[in-house]
Amino acid sequence: MELILSESGAMNIEKALGEGKLLDMVSVVRETLETASSVPVSIAVTGDSGNGMSTFINALRKIGHNEEDSAPTGVVRTTQIPTCYSFSDIPNVELWDLPGTGAATQNLETYLEEMQFSKYDLFIIIASEQFSMNLVKLVKSIQGQGKRFYIVWTKLDRDLSTCVLSEEQLLRNIRENIRETLHKEGVCEPIIFLVSSFNPFLHDFPELRKSLHRDISNIGYRGHLENLTHTCEKVINGKVTTLQGQIGSKSFQDILGIQNANDLGEFLNAYHRLFGVDDDSLQEVAQSMGKPKEEYKAIMKSQDLHTALAWDWALSWMNCNAASYLYSVLSYIPILGTTGIHYLKWWSQGHLLEIVAEDTKTILKKILEDAII
Repeated sequence: MELILSESGAMNIEKALGEGKLLDMVSVVRETLETASSVPVSIAVTGDSGNGMSTFINALRKIGHNEEDSAPTGVVRTTQIPTCYSFSDIPNVELWDLPGTGAATQNLETYLEEMQFSKYDLFIIIASEQFSMNLVKLVKSIQGQGKRFYIVWTKLDRDLSTCVLSEEQLLRNIRENIRETLHKEGVCEPIIFLVSSFNPFLHDFPELRKSLHRDISNIGYRGHLENLTHTCEKVINGKVTTLQGQIGSKSFQDILGIQNANDLGEFLNAYHRLFGVDDDSLQEVAQSMGKPKEEYKAIMKSQDLHTALAWDWALSWMNCNAASYLYSVLSYIPILGTTGIHYLKWWSQGHLLEIVAEDTKTILKKILEDAII
């Protein structure tokens, strides 16, 4: 899935955050997520040859083997190259039927490269009879990419017809064997579905469909969420760097409307307005998102000066009586004292700016997350 923020989208984000207009950011987020819903999600179906990948794909798509556009099936290897199929249940999904790992003489590393594993968003690993070391290596490779995957045990109808165990015991044994095999190789808890491709409405097939619907939606949005978050943080960091260079100057205080340069509370309120996280702005954002303002206010470390000082010991010390005493002592030291006092105030104002900037990032993350719920 290609997750590139449009140039206009990036410019709108920069403008909104530069001007401290979080409400405008809400509009940018919604437009971006609307675009995300139309970006195809690529699902790869893979496994050892002979495990019934093509048969599973037809069952998942609810079509017969003889219907037009069905995946070819048979007792011999039928899929020689990656083949893409539509998935009518969910729009904008590309369902890729990959050749089995035994369909060529290449080793697994070559197979991963030739199948272009990095381009897929989600993997369905098909297994039957046994969970081979090839499949274990596939799982480890996919997990290493940070991609989501399912393990689907097919041909359950055959297992049930030939096994003397009860159905409950057989299903438990299959799950435990897969988990134990993967656990020995350091693989996290896998998502396992046990199905029969000839009975696509029985066993775990309904739950598999539900999980696919949910994960496909999350994949489509989460990638854009990460992209938006990265862009927002980059803009905010740039804004902080610019402002840090202006702290201490008379023009900076005039722009912020600071009356008393010794009052950190004044600076805090000014920073809130500068980043759009003041009470009025948060109220507008909360109304637009259908949330109470308190939800956004509660996650801020700089709700007010008292809260900011409680969160940050260094800033708290700089604002306590001991610091005031230090200021008074420094005031009696010519030149050095004046420079020291100036530096301590500059540090406090700059550090408070950083705290507000981090709060802005936290609120933006919540806005993004709330937008996809």
